[in-house]
Amino acid sequence: MVTQGGIILDPINLERSTTKKVTLRLIPFLFLCFTISILDRVNIGFAALQMNEDLGFSNAVFGLGAGIFFLGYFLLEVPGSAMMTKVGARRWISRIMITWAVIAILMAFIQTPWQFYTARFLLGVAEASFYPCMVFYLSGFYQTKHHAKAIAGFMIAIPGANAIGSPLSTYLLGIDWLNMAGWQWLFILEAIPALILGIICFFYLDDKLEDVKWLTNEEKKWLIDVTTKEKLEKQEAKHYTFAQALKDRDVLTLSLGYFFWMVGYYGIVMFLPTISEGLSKTTSLSTHAMGWILGLMYVCAMVTMMLVSNHSDKKNERRFHVVACLVTSGVALIISSYVASTNIVLSFVFLTISLCGAFGAYSPFWAIPPSFLTEAAAAGAIALINSIGNLGGFFGPYIVGYIKDLTGSFNASMTFLGISMFVASFIVAFLLKQSGRAIKKNTVDRLEKTS
Repeated sequence: MVTQGGIILDPINLERSTTKKVTLRLIPFLFLCFTISILDRVNIGFAALQMNEDLGFSNAVFGLGAGIFFLGYFLLEVPGSAMMTKVGARRWISRIMITWAVIAILMAFIQTPWQFYTARFLLGVAEASFYPCMVFYLSGFYQTKHHAKAIAGFMIAIPGANAIGSPLSTYLLGIDWLNMAGWQWLFILEAIPALILGIICFFYLDDKLEDVKWLTNEEKKWLIDVTTKEKLEKQEAKHYTFAQALKDRDVLTLSLGYFFWMVGYYGIVMFLPTISEGLSKTTSLSTHAMGWILGLMYVCAMVTMMLVSNHSDKKNERRFHVVACLVTSGVALIISSYVASTNIVLSFVFLTISLCGAFGAYSPFWAIPPSFLTEAAAAGAIALINSIGNLGGFFGPYIVGYIKDLTGSFNASMTFLGISMFVASFIVAFLLKQSGRAIKKNTVDRLEKTS
């Protein structure tokens, strides 16, 4: 038995108390950082409601500018993650947040399409490796069996940022100060928190588990022991370096599936304010009222993320949770496009279901790489998957904008995005089949050894 403050703790209580402390220390802060990151990434969709008209941007120009963010993200994701393993996640996360805040503020002063493209590209460069940094960082503080729940803890920031940002961004569009339009203030005011958090991050986070002072000696020793044991077991299964992980079949399969998923995901997220504005015109909703409706849709997505992640951890299954969510998203997206012209309420219901599916797949998906890779290999794999996948964020918005200008309607675009979700689910369901069995077998073997 282990004692803590004179109280005898058995291994189960020690695990529970340690995990709780880690969660309370890290998840709320990383959630806040990620929320600001997502807000600065997707607020372009709300700015478009004014910016496109003020600057004379077509849907194709906007789609290219919205998507080119991910081209910069793609090019610097893997090199950035490699740098992170050398300088430490704490310093790298801090650097990322400060530089992207500065560039996000500069977005308020663009005037031409090329300035728009350049600023969005540089924003992607600045933010590259932020997400894999956070996943890699958390993997050093949690047992494998808690990964999905831990990842979901900060990843609900994705729908959370949209839930908060939807009414907030539409409100900021109404600001008219110092001869600057609302969309300009939107960029400036939503970037300032990133600058503040980037500075705080440097002092708040610890580089590694051994450095923490907010766990007792017993808790720290227990957590170091169990995480070290898991790392050794993973190395026995697949002992890869950073570079070798980039060529692994399972990693490449996950990258391809994530690419098609992000084509569908960002295609709808970047244009959702514009699509919703068009749908709501028949009901005479104000822009701000529409913002609240969108916020409610993202709240539903947040709840779905938590439910799916908890069920995935409980069943110790990842692959089919991902597939079920992506198929649901694709079906709902296509149905929404077909009923949009006849039933606005039903169209919004299916758009909400589609968002829930697209977001629900996140936690079980990102719990897969750390389950068979460790240390630098895991960092490299997560970076590659995220960079290739987010390249889909470049194609999705651009194709949606192009099809909209070509057809005059979003219906064909939404059908295309739904099909992209189906392709992603097929890749995860069938091409990852052997990997899924291997992951499940490794997990079962590990549990048997520790029981």
